[in-house]
Amino acid sequence: MANSNVAFGMKPINTAGSTPATSGTNAYHIKSDASAIFQGSPVIATNDGTIAVSSSASGDTLKFIGVFAGCEYVDATTGKKKFSNTWPGSGSANTNFDIIANVYDNPMQRFIVCSDASLTDKATAIATIFESAEFSAESNKGAADGNTTTGISTAQLDVSTVDAADPSHPLKIVGIMDDPENADFTAAGIPLIVMINNHALTAPATGGSAEGGIS
Repeated sequence: MANSNVAFGMKPINTAGSTPATSGTNAYHIKSDASAIFQGSPVIATNDGTIAVSSSASGDTLKFIGVFAGCEYVDATTGKKKFSNTWPGSGSANTNFDIIANVYDNPMQRFIVCSDASLTDKATAIATIFESAEFSAESNKGAADGNTTTGISTAQLDVSTVDAADPSHPLKIVGIMDDPENADFTAAGIPLIVMINNHALTAPATGGSAEGGIS
């Protein structure tokens, strides 16, 4: 039986070592000409002090600062403050005012993300725990992809990239969500619990900055 999961990007569930659903969000700036960002999309820190959507579909070798939860800005057309689960992109905001993003940025935050393909069986799925993976590079499944109607990310984890030996991958699998409606390991849509590898806020003080890619 196929799983009922649909793509929703990265959904926060709890913090490692803690039971609360999330550790909350922090505010960051978005440039007015930044590309669209969807709720549940991983975001990077840029060298101009803002956050932006992933610069590659797979997210490989990138330092993510967290996951986008939504934003607030003054609408360029109405002149009114708008709260949205998506940043629509260039031309949306009145540039006389700050564009503020809310980001789940705790390096210990755990998220659910759907697998983009079969994991064969439960034993094989369990064997992926503590291994790293990329986001899918397929159309509408990448780190920067999303649904323009719902404003929700459509990013999925690329099962074919699961690898214990490559820490440059952006996602570390730490568990499997127990969900009877999404327990068909022969089909896509298994809810995997992940954390962000190479988190921008834990970048070393020397040998690289918190911005951009892994140095």
